[in-house]
Amino acid sequence: MLRKSRWFRALPIAIPALLLVACEFDQTETGPLKEEPFSIDRGGVERANIELNMGAGEMNVRGGAAKLMEGRFEYNVPGWKPEVQTSINGTHATITIRQPEHHRLGGNRRYVWDLQLNNQIITDLALNCGAGQARLDLGDVTLRGLAVHMGAGQVDLDLRGKPTRDYDVNISGGVGQATVHLPEGVGIWAQAHGGIGSITVTGLDKQGDHWQNSLYDNSKVNVRVKVEGGIGEIRIIA
Repeated sequence: MLRKSRWFRALPIAIPALLLVACEFDQTETGPLKEEPFSIDRGGVERANIELNMGAGEMNVRGGAAKLMEGRFEYNVPGWKPEVQTSINGTHATITIRQPEHHRLGGNRRYVWDLQLNNQIITDLALNCGAGQARLDLGDVTLRGLAVHMGAGQVDLDLRGKPTRDYDVNISGGVGQATVHLPEGVGIWAQAHGGIGSITVTGLDKQGDHWQNSLYDNSKVNVRVKVEGGIGEIRIIA
């Protein structure tokens, strides 16, 4: 019998109104390309809520950070320096990174976030991207929940690893493509709705309105995935 996760019931996260599509024209002038390092010390943090809000650009997120979080920002418009807010309360951290509003890509403008998360910290990650590309290699991160909202663009999510706890994934978007690689040796439950786009699921068995493998509900670890897209392609690979 399908177990309903508390995370799914609480999922309706208020996704901020995201910035506009990248191809719109504006008069913002570019300057020298900046590569700015970024890091947050771990201290005694054991759990983190991380929210990444990018209007348009390229976002790369993976595990392997020695600190709580580290990486670099790359941009060539001075006003596009990311805004970082950090709050640490004992063993719990809340981190929000946001692209300044009212800016659009186009021409020779460049905007890249290349970030690493700590593998040992229990992490709830929410990613909101208006337009662009998100590459997420999170198989080694100790996830508790993952929510990705993509306005127009492409999401490549790789969860292949050896998770030690249950977690839930919710991906939603408008126009674009979502590809999800799932881990082996754990229970998998997946549901996908793609509007008028195509849905391809490999390595799982169809069960009514969802897909699952034989380990689901028979494994110490279960991963639940829900993908909803408007127009585009959804690929789930187990």
